[in-house]
Amino acid sequence: MKVAVELGSTATGDPAEMDLEELLSTRLLVQGNSGSGKSHLFRRILEQSAEVVQQAIIDPEGDFVSFSERFGHIVVDANRTPSELARIANRIRQHRASVVLNLEGLDAEVQMSCAAAFLNGLFDADRHHWFPMLIAVDEAQIFAPAVAGEVGDDARRISLGAMTNLMCRGRKRGLAGMIATQRLAKLAKNVAAEASNFLMGRTFLDIDMARAADLLGMDRRQAERFRDLEPGQFVALGPALSRRPIPVRIGPVETAGRSGRPVLMALPETPREAMQDLIFTPGADEPAALPEPTMREPQLATRELLERVSAARPAISTPLPVEEEPSPEELADRAEALDAIFAALLDDPDAAFRPAAVLYQDFTMHCRLKRISGAETDMSSFRRRLALARAGINEDTEDEEWRQVIARSEQLPEDMQGVYMMLARAARQAEPCPSDAALARAYGSHSPSRGRFLLTYMAERGFIACETDFRGQRVVTLAGSGWRTGAGEAKPRGGTLPPPRQRRA
Repeated sequence: MKVAVELGSTATGDPAEMDLEELLSTRLLVQGNSGSGKSHLFRRILEQSAEVVQQAIIDPEGDFVSFSERFGHIVVDANRTPSELARIANRIRQHRASVVLNLEGLDAEVQMSCAAAFLNGLFDADRHHWFPMLIAVDEAQIFAPAVAGEVGDDARRISLGAMTNLMCRGRKRGLAGMIATQRLAKLAKNVAAEASNFLMGRTFLDIDMARAADLLGMDRRQAERFRDLEPGQFVALGPALSRRPIPVRIGPVETAGRSGRPVLMALPETPREAMQDLIFTPGADEPAALPEPTMREPQLATRELLERVSAARPAISTPLPVEEEPSPEELADRAEALDAIFAALLDDPDAAFRPAAVLYQDFTMHCRLKRISGAETDMSSFRRRLALARAGINEDTEDEEWRQVIARSEQLPEDMQGVYMMLARAARQAEPCPSDAALARAYGSHSPSRGRFLLTYMAERGFIACETDFRGQRVVTLAGSGWRTGAGEAKPRGGTLPPPRQRRA
């Protein structure tokens, strides 16, 4: 099926059209300095073909998310793990959905890694899903740089490989690359050389004009015309455009990006004194000053507690009376006293590194002082409550999902349950994944490597799934619940998780 995309008009006023079917086989390169109208041209092509061919837009600035409302494109937030983006890309090809990969807010190295994972997912789709698809990459010099810059070598290598696959080998898989760049000199030559269609806009540097003239088959004297082009004017050449270079003025578009040409506007007429107040006075939505630290009540030393316990008490010469059932008020007072004892124990900075057995001795000592006994003070109940307290979880929660997670934690060794519950709390509240040091502290160790071992132990037994995002930060998902932590501190640079070791009984 032959479909003509109307770009605008030529210098003679005739319609300037592009053969979309030919474009899918021959690819497109757009070049122009900032403000020359590259994004406007991209928007025009994508709007004209949105209802005819599947599209994927690699959007580093978030300018094309408006396609979601007008044409039904799915916006894919790139702040995910590499495996997630690859799986999403595979499903996109399977269901033939048009999407916008939004890379806004990410630094250049992360943008390169995200785009590479996404493009590789599209490229590696099953042969049965090789439907025609137009891949538009704005600011292509970011993803296929000609020389190494400030980004890491690994990110550049992976991103350049994905872009090369798109432009060199994508045609057989139905992928048609459409790339735009500010400067041809910044774009890798093996990526630019695979395009057969060109739209060259305004440029001023001699090296860029020379490369543009070479691509269009023009001599150096004719290259000077690129300096005279107005915004929205391009010189077109290629089998999908024209057999000889022709000037084209791009037509209007239906959608608009969030960034556009700057427009002058009047400065505020606020007096200088009022402006000073606005600048130096915190606003209502800004965080208030830090509160003054509160002084904790001094805790009793262990020796003093021992002296109190060992103090002489009156001997009991008569049989003890039969204890009556405690009233609800007494039960509430007892629970409050136990909570206070636990809070005092955990408030000690060294409590996280003391064995549970030693903490239990202190706990029973405080219980004797408070004359508290019963099932709540035995060792198994204490271990369970200690694990929940270290994880910051209320034992009496009425949430059914929490109860299932707590029940699942009981399948782990007792000293690991607190670590698992800490991960569960962070995942439930979508907080950053606890650091290795925090996990080791919940386990009772000073060594961060112990925290990494605990993650490996639980992952190999199916309790969690541990992944690393493009920043090298860790994301943990709880099996059986779908709860997921935010990105947090991961393993050390260049390190690997140690192999699991058998724990001593």
